[in-house]
Amino acid sequence: MARKKERSPRVVVGVDGSAHSRAALDWAAAEAARREIPILVVYALGMPLMVSASAGPAHFGPTDEISEQATDVLTRAATRVRELQPAVTVETETALEEAPLALLRHCRPRDVLVVGTRGLGTFASVFVGSVSVRVAAQAPCPVVVVPSKEGKPATTSLKKIVVGVDDSDNARRALRVAVDLASESDAELVVVNSWEVPYPYDPVAMTAMGYQPQEDLFDRRSEELVAELLAEVADERREGLDIEVSVVRTQDSPVNALLRASEGADVIVVGSRGRGTVRGLLLGSVGQGVLHRSQIPVAVMPHNADHDQL
Repeated sequence: MARKKERSPRVVVGVDGSAHSRAALDWAAAEAARREIPILVVYALGMPLMVSASAGPAHFGPTDEISEQATDVLTRAATRVRELQPAVTVETETALEEAPLALLRHCRPRDVLVVGTRGLGTFASVFVGSVSVRVAAQAPCPVVVVPSKEGKPATTSLKKIVVGVDDSDNARRALRVAVDLASESDAELVVVNSWEVPYPYDPVAMTAMGYQPQEDLFDRRSEELVAELLAEVADERREGLDIEVSVVRTQDSPVNALLRASEGADVIVVGSRGRGTVRGLLLGSVGQGVLHRSQIPVAVMPHNADHDQL
């Protein structure tokens, strides 16, 4: 298979004219300005495929009406970016395929992909797979999913960043990204680790028999784990951790712990265990749970993403 040609990084954002995509566009424009890179706005038509014996599979061409609609949506999107961030270079693209495929086709490892939350929030979407869930599992770069609040993102600033960690490689990659992001934005970083006691027990009886309470064991392991992870990242960075770091360790589900810690924050960073296959579309319970319930942007590090980017 031919390798995708390398090019300068850019922010790729999907739009469809909805309030959800307008919120994503605003956040993407702010991110492009922060990083001083271009923004590519993609509108996917989702044209059906036709197959011929001579030419093979190809998409049906759009009607004039569909083409005009795409042009109108992209023109308004480009105008919006120039109004918000005049210094950002805007590129637009009309794609024939479905939105997830179109966005993935335009992404490279050094990019950032931004999408809205249209299709999230229902039990059915867990199985059907919205654009957000699919690209967050399969993209070669970080994916930022931006909720809409009356057509706008809850925030476009990066002053407080929350990241969830555990002892997995995915969490380590997410922590590296969150530290870099906080350092570049001079933001506060909140590192969250949580645990759940795996089975019910009687703490009084266990203590009477000489056993250490389960909560104490998990709490000590959590403290050691977070210290170890932060030390690893500090050792990897020549300048160390030049940011304000606070730690939240709690007995709770990972999703609840992250959402509680994110009150007043600007973005949540999570790793993804998605494998890029059909099963990988479901991401993993933590990533998907945060995506469905967060009121602020969520940055997901897909399994194949370059951890040095965002």
